Amino acid sequence: MKIDKTTKATLPGFPERQGLYDPRNEHDACGIGFVANIKGRKSHEIIKQGLQVLVNLTHRGAVGADPKAGDGAGILIQIPDAFYREECAILGFKLPSQGEYGVGLVYLPRGKAAREKCQVIIEQTVITEGQTVLGWRDMPVDNSDLGESVLATEPVIRQIFVGRGDNCPDTDALERKLFVIRKAARNEISPLGLDYIDFYTVSFSARTVVYKGMVLANQVETFYKDCRTNAWSRRWPWFTNGFQPTPFPPGGWRIRSG
Repeated sequence: MKIDKTTKATLPGFPERQGLYDPRNEHDACGIGFVANIKGRKSHEIIKQGLQVLVNLTHRGAVGADPKAGDGAGILIQIPDAFYREECAILGFKLPSQGEYGVGLVYLPRGKAAREKCQVIIEQTVITEGQTVLGWRDMPVDNSDLGESVLATEPVIRQIFVGRGDNCPDTDALERKLFVIRKAARNEISPLGLDYIDFYTVSFSARTVVYKGMVLANQVETFYKDCRTNAWSRRWPWFTNGFQPTPFPPGGWRIRSG
C-alpha cells in the first residue's frame, strides 16, 4: 500500500503531530545489516562478512555528480580490545582491563591551532568529569580512492582513549559519563565558531566504536586501514549505508544511519 504523507498521522506506528515532530518528515530507513556469531566466537571473518553486507547495500546509498561522492557509509563494532591494546602499547601507553576504558573517534580540524584547541578542550572535559586521558591515536587511513569533492572536506581523524575514574563504579557508569563528556566538550567547542565540517565526535563509548565517513560502501575497508587487519576481530558488527538528517554542509563528513 502506498503511504501518502498526509495520512501518516493516522496510521499505526506514527504519532500525532506535536511540538517539533511532524510525521510528514518521516522517511524510509537507510540500508542496515547485522552479522553475528551466535556462539560468541570472535573472528575477523565476521568483519569481512559485515563489510560484504555493506557493499551489498550500495543500492541504498546515493551518489552525486562526483561518482566517488556518496551520502556516506560506516560500520559499528564492539571495541577490538586486543587490537587496540597492541596499538596503544606501540604508542607508549597501556590500556586497563576491557570495560575499564572508553574510546572516542573524533573528526578534527585540519588547521593545527584549531585542532590542538579542540583536543585540549576534550582532555580538560575528561579530567573535569573525573576520568583519565590515557592517550591519542592517529587513525590510519588511505584516502587515495576518495572523490575530489570528498577530499576537500576530509578531516583529521583521531581516537582518544579514556580510563574509568573513581566516580564510575562500573562500565555502565563509564558509558554514561562518556556521553556527558561528548556533549560537554561539544558545548565548549561550539563558541569557537567551528561547525560540523571542522569538529565532530563520531562515537565515544566503553563498548563500541564506529568507523564511518563520506565514503561509498565499498570504500569503508580501503579508507580505514584498521578494517584490513586480522587482529581486528569481533563477535558482531553493525553497518550503515545512509545519511545524517541534520543539515550539514554539502560534502561534509557528518553521517550516520538514517
